[in-house]
Amino acid sequence: MDMLIELSQGFRNTLAIFFITLVLAMPLGFVVMLLKKSPFKPISLLTTFYISVMRGTPLMLQLMFVYFGPYYLFGLSSPDRFRAAIVAFVFNYAAYFAEIYRGGFEAIPRGQLEAAEVLGLSKAQTFFKIQLPQVMKTVMPSITNEVITLVKDTSLAMVISVSETFIIAKAMAAREASMSPYLAVAVFYYAMNYLVAFIMDRIEKGLNYYR
Repeated sequence: MDMLIELSQGFRNTLAIFFITLVLAMPLGFVVMLLKKSPFKPISLLTTFYISVMRGTPLMLQLMFVYFGPYYLFGLSSPDRFRAAIVAFVFNYAAYFAEIYRGGFEAIPRGQLEAAEVLGLSKAQTFFKIQLPQVMKTVMPSITNEVITLVKDTSLAMVISVSETFIIAKAMAAREASMSPYLAVAVFYYAMNYLVAFIMDRIEKGLNYYR
């Protein structure tokens, strides 16, 4: 019981990183996707470069850059550790969600958009009634994978000493010379991922419009 009480602060921080990242990164990813599809080339190219950097470098390195960068590059004080972790996670996952959304929109046959135009539907009507429902159904498996990955990636916040679940368990294991804290953390992550997979599966089944 004492072990779980000590780990509880880590559990709270892990859950906070997970939910805040999810709530901010999913809509931001949609904005990033729209910017990448912008007809204004400088914006499109800049967004493409941002996505390339986020997907091409380790999240651990991005966490270190966000936290240590202001001091080493500009002589500014480092930001709050938790906020730095949130910034790094949100911008990293927004890039992945943007590419998932883009793939979903590009999977829609061009003929459907032409048919909507012939029927006199506005761009807004076409988006909300034809494109968006199909995109959400198409991208759900990929989003589920990213959300499950996010659960596990929260442990990377330890690299900037955020008091999340794993770093507390590591300190307890070293202090007590026991694997019990690691076992408790493993159960926590498994249970969390199981719950996420269950919820996402229910959502995916609810989006089966064309059965």
